[in-house]
Order: sequence, then C-alpha cells, then structure tokens
Amino acid sequence: MERGLLMAILNQLENARDRYFDLIVRFPLRPIHSDEELEGAVKMVDSLLDRDLAPDEADYLEVLGDLIERYESEAHPMAPVSDAEMLRHLIEAKGLSQTEISSATGIADSTISEILMGRRSLNRSHIGKLARYFNVSPGVFAF
Repeated sequence: MERGLLMAILNQLENARDRYFDLIVRFPLRPIHSDEELEGAVKMVDSLLDRDLAPDEADYLEVLGDLIERYESEAHPMAPVSDAEMLRHLIEAKGLSQTEISSATGIADSTISEILMGRRSLNRSHIGKLARYFNVSPGVFAF
C-alpha cells in the first residue's frame, strides 16, 4: 500500500512538471520585445485564468504577468494622471455624486468641486480619506 501511494505521488509530480514544460513550449518565458509577442502573452494568460492551476502553473503565470507588465511599462508608458482626473474617474466608476463622496469622507462638497475643477490640490488628509473610501492605494493620487 505504501509503495502504491509513493507511485501516485510521483505520477502527480511528473504530471505537474509535464504541464509546466508544456506551458514553456507554448510560450517561453523570455522578455517580450513587440506588440505581437505581447498579444501572444496575453492570450496565454487568458487561457490560464479560466481554470484551477497547479503550483508550477501559477508560478509560470506570475512570471509571465511580470514580463507583460515590464514590456507595457517600457513600450506603452502611461502619462501621469492629475488628482482631479483620478478623483473624477473614481467617482464615475462607482456611479456616485460629489455630495455622496462629501458625506462619506467628511470633505466639504465645495472642496471636492474645487479639486475636480483643478482649482485646488488634494492634501494628505484628503488623500487618506479618499483612498480609504474608494479602497485604493494613496499612491494613485499625485500628491
């Protein structure tokens, strides 16, 4: 019985290794140098997100995600977003009004209006309150 269990474990390990090597053959883990390679990497990620992954497959996915992020940040950098643009986006994404944000955060409605119009900047207190309310990192704001 013990020998049978050992053989089953060895078979599982070999199957996991085979799945990992199959991923490497389908899309090797190497730096991405073009949008065409990026497209292939994204397709591979999409195919992996649709199922439960073995630990080796999850590691592959993590490394591939890092390669995608590196290429995108170098080839397609995003311009910095102003506090007003970020706040506007968060408000629209949640489908909220300025008054609702004001009530929930304790930031005066007039202050939120001035920030959205670009007449006023966020201070540390505003950033903390808004980050907690929207459940985002304070770093999304440009302070």
